[in-house]
Parts: sequence; C-alpha cells; structure tokens
Amino acid sequence: MMAPVPRVGSMRSQQVAVVAALAVVALVTARVAIPERAPVQHDIRPAAGWKTAALSDYDAGVARTPGDTPVYVFEGEQPGGTVFVAGGTHGNELAGYMAATLLVEHARATRGRLIVVPHANNSAVSYVEKSWRGPASFAITTASGARTFRFGTRLTDPAHQGEPDPPKYRHPASTEDLDGKESRNLDRAYPGKPGGNLTERIAYAITGLIRREQVDVAFDFHEAGVNSRLAMMIVANPKNVDLAAAAVLALEGQGLAMKLEPSSPGFRGLSHREWGDHTPARAFLFETPSPAFDVKTAGDLVNHAVWPLARRVGVHLAAMMAVLDACNGEPGVRPVILTDVPGVKAFSRSGMGPFLR
Repeated sequence: MMAPVPRVGSMRSQQVAVVAALAVVALVTARVAIPERAPVQHDIRPAAGWKTAALSDYDAGVARTPGDTPVYVFEGEQPGGTVFVAGGTHGNELAGYMAATLLVEHARATRGRLIVVPHANNSAVSYVEKSWRGPASFAITTASGARTFRFGTRLTDPAHQGEPDPPKYRHPASTEDLDGKESRNLDRAYPGKPGGNLTERIAYAITGLIRREQVDVAFDFHEAGVNSRLAMMIVANPKNVDLAAAAVLALEGQGLAMKLEPSSPGFRGLSHREWGDHTPARAFLFETPSPAFDVKTAGDLVNHAVWPLARRVGVHLAAMMAVLDACNGEPGVRPVILTDVPGVKAFSRSGMGPFLR
C-alpha cells in the first residue's frame, strides 16, 4: 500500500521544523572565531623548584590566542592541599599581578601546592585605553638591575575578543544589565563558556584549572580607587565568609584594617562568586587602593607617598596568608604551608626590589 502523500502545508511545517532544529544545533555548536596571535610575554623569573605550564593545557580553546598565559606550580615535599592565586584579572591593577609575580620569584610551598597565574587576562595587559595619560610600563630596581613591567587596562583587547561588544551585557545568572564593554571583563565572565568569546574562554579555562587541580583555596588579587568603597576589602563566597572574618581579625592584629563583604547573590560572573559556586574551592578576592584610578593619571606608579606599590603588594600577601592560616585551622581541610612570603613590614623597610630576581 502506498504511503499517503503529505499535504503541502504539512511539508512546509516539517521543513520549517528541520530548519529551526538545525539553527538550534548551529547555535549550540558555533564557536566564536578568535584571532590566532602570540600572547604577550612577561619578565617573570621563577625561583628554584617552580614548574611552568600554560592555561591552554586546561582548555585548548585559548591555545594560540592572546588569552593564553603561563601557569606556575610549586609542589611541596609534604602532601597537602592546593592554593590557587590569580593576578592580572585586570591589566591596570598593578599590585595584583606584582604580588602574584613576587610569589613565583620568591615564595615556596613546604606542604601542599601553590599554583599562580600572574596574568589571568593576558590580553588586558597588551594595550592601554586612550583615556589613560600615564605610562604604558613601570620599572622596579632589583639586584639584577632595573626590570620593566607592563601597565595594561581593565578589559580584554576588543581586537582579540572575536565579536563586537553588545549594546548591553548581562551575565546569564545575573539580574543586572551592564555596559556592553563589560562583556570583555574577565571578572564578569565566570564560570566561562567553551568556544565563546576570548573572555569567556579564559574564564572557562581558569575554572577548569581550579576544578581539575582540586584547588582548596583560591585567591583573586585586585585593586580599586583609593576612595572606593572596595578599597582594603576582602570579598568572600558566602560558604567561607567565616574564614574571611577570622582573617580580618588577624590582620587587625598586624595593624591592617580590612573590610569584609560576602558575594552578592544577584551580581554574577565574579571570581569569588562563581569559583566558590562551581568548584569545591574556598574563594576570596582582595582589593587594595590604587591612587592612579582616582585621577586618571599615574604620576609615579611605584613610589606613591601614601600607597606605594610595595605596600599594596604587602597587603595582598598578608591577607592571603591570614586567610590561609584560618583555612589550615579548619577540621578536615588539607593544609598548605607557604614560606618566604614577605609581608608589609618587610616591604616598608626595603621595597619590592630585594624580593624580585
């Protein structure tokens, strides 16, 4: 018996359904085309015992793109937990990536592991915004001579993103609309997206690193304006606010007044929120005050009269150690013991230079 001939309307409906299904598949599988360019190289000189990997080892989506960046690992002789540190989420927040760089060049783990990514968004340090009237680099005098470090900007380079900025940007889990350029802000893109724009790919790779390496404690080093509400603040995922509170009390004993704030439930995409929600890690973000942000001109990027770079770096490292001490005291937590991590007093005596190679 012959099969009935479908009606024209029915055929058209089927064709429309097939086209729609193919469109959905294409939408799901589409990958943003990212330009293949060599990532920026930095003058980072690891101390003995450090091993070097690449962010693309954790997700091939950033391989051969300006978002690839070195990952430094120090494995202690005794087993323990794993600590992750990200600097350079924003390429113009100097203390964040200099604190991370100093860890790689001076610190070591005696128990557990320390993993450091000094330039989490390597694209953001590859250019400076037109509104910036300060220098594109700064120098620090060390025992080996003057060393030059880049000054970048807050966002992924638009030439690297792979797609134009949308009119408005809203993180999929957020309740807030932001300016479209915030789609290039790494600290609005977590946990990231495979095959997405470059910022989403970087976020996805970092989240994957934290998950794959079974990170116990994760830190993101930032800076804010001197008069910003965020200056001298620890922001903690809600599941580990108690550990941050213990750290704040310990820092007060050292003469450092730090504020504490939990991650917002509605403002999403930030490291402390999404790392803590999407991985088992205890996640924290630190903000130190950068004088440059308030006047749009840097002056001396290193030797500010009130907030010199060395002091801000010291605050990051002191806050990290205070949180880590609190975590090490928790029942059931795999401990991590770090040594040769200078604090604020050491920097106030001699600056950063003696601690860099």
